[in-house]
Amino acid sequence: MGMAAPESNANATDAMEPTAAAVRGAAGRGGTEARPGPGHGPGPADAHGAGPCATVDAGMTRVFGLLGKRWTGLIIAVLLDGPVHFSDLRRAIPGISERMLSDRLSELSAEGLVLREVVEGPPLRVAYRLTETGAALKPALAALGLWAETYLPEKAQACREQIAPRATGGPRGAGPATGD
Repeated sequence: MGMAAPESNANATDAMEPTAAAVRGAAGRGGTEARPGPGHGPGPADAHGAGPCATVDAGMTRVFGLLGKRWTGLIIAVLLDGPVHFSDLRRAIPGISERMLSDRLSELSAEGLVLREVVEGPPLRVAYRLTETGAALKPALAALGLWAETYLPEKAQACREQIAPRATGGPRGAGPATGD
């Protein structure tokens, strides 16, 4: 009922040692022999000696910790045009809930990027605007917008183009066939 022991010690050792082909295969699957990609330092077996792995800049970590949260960039983008009332801000960002908008505005206010202003009079309204610090993000957000136009596919447009032929029964723009 017990397991049989290997017949010889040499065979057990040989079976445990990887072959050269196995090592090469492991390298392609993230083994220690794999070469790091661009921007990564050498691994333990890297023969290039390019130096240790670089770490992420602390400033970038803080920026993406704040701006990387869902909705935050869109809120700032809307506020770049000037003060916006809460209800108008919510309408400008489809899909955001009132609670999420309120939470994100509170975070941005705590970071000094957004100011909350109460507009007196009936009805009492609240408007939000960017501080000088928040407005300083405009060039960075404009650059990200241009980058997105260049490098990110417009999935929504491609989806609409795929659905349109099915809806009309033919190629896009052909319309339904007539029985003349």
